[in-house]
Amino acid sequence: MSAPRAAEDLAVFESHRPAMLGLAYRMLGDVGRAQDMVQEAWLRWQQRDVDVDSPKAFLVTVVTRLCLNELTSARGEPPRSPARAGWTSRKEAILVVLERLTPAERATLLLHDVFDFAHEEIATLVARTPAACRKLLERARHKVAAGRRLISAPREQHQQLLDAFVRAASVGDVAGLVDLLAPDAVLVTDGGPEGRVFRGLRNLRRPLTGAARVAAFVVATSRRAAVDVEPRELNGQPALVFYRDELPFAAVLLAVADGKIQRVFFHADVSRLRYLGHARPRPGAGRT
Repeated sequence: MSAPRAAEDLAVFESHRPAMLGLAYRMLGDVGRAQDMVQEAWLRWQQRDVDVDSPKAFLVTVVTRLCLNELTSARGEPPRSPARAGWTSRKEAILVVLERLTPAERATLLLHDVFDFAHEEIATLVARTPAACRKLLERARHKVAAGRRLISAPREQHQQLLDAFVRAASVGDVAGLVDLLAPDAVLVTDGGPEGRVFRGLRNLRRPLTGAARVAAFVVATSRRAAVDVEPRELNGQPALVFYRDELPFAAVLLAVADGKIQRVFFHADVSRLRYLGHARPRPGAGRT
C-alpha cells in the first residue's frame, strides 16, 4: 500500500473512531473490550479488498458483527455496567437499561436510531428478516423508555433515599435496606483495572439483582474497617465519597425512581476518583 493511501486510510478511520467506540461500548458495556473491537476493525479496514462507497457504514457494520460475535461466543459475557469510560449515575443507568436488551435488540436499536441503518441492512447483521427487525426495535424502544425513569427522580427524593440508605447500612439493617430498594434493584461495581471494589471486595462478574441480595452485599461491605465518608454532588445528584488517608477510595451513587432505589453503583477505581481531591470535612461528614 502506498504511503498516501495508507495516510488516507488512517485519516478516514480516525474520523469514525468515536462513533465506532461509542457503538462498541454500548454493545459490550466495557471500554477495554470496545477498544479491542475498534482495533480489530482497523485491521479489517486495512485488509479490505473491495471499494467502499461509505466508510462509516462499512466500519459500523464491521464493529457490529465483531460485537455480536463477542457477545455470543463461548468467552463472551453479558456486558458489565459501569465500564471504565466514565462513571456518572445517569450514564450508568442508561448502560444498565441497554444491558437488559438482547444482543439483537441492542444492535437493532443502536443501528437504527443512532446510525440510521435501514431494517433491510440491519437484518443481515442480526440474522433476522426486516419484519423481525421492526419487532426487535419496538421491543428495545419499549424497554429503554421504561428504564429512563431511573434518571428522572427529584433531587429531594434522591437525597432522602441516600440518607436513609446510609443510616440503614451503617447499623447493618438488612430489612431496612430491603424496604428502600426496589424488588428488582440492581447493584453494579467497578474496581478499575485492578478489580478492587469497595473496602477490598473485588469486582462482581455481573450485576447483582434483587433487593435481598443487594442489601446483604451492602451490609457486608459496611461491616469492614471504618473509612471517612463525605457527602458530595456527582453529576448533579447527591452521592457519597469514601476517603482513606484523605485520598478518595470509593464512591457510591444511586439511581432512584418511584420512591425506591433502583440501582446502586459502587466505584473504587482510583484513577477516576483522583480528581475529587483530598477529603474536605463538612457538616454531615463522618465515619462509617
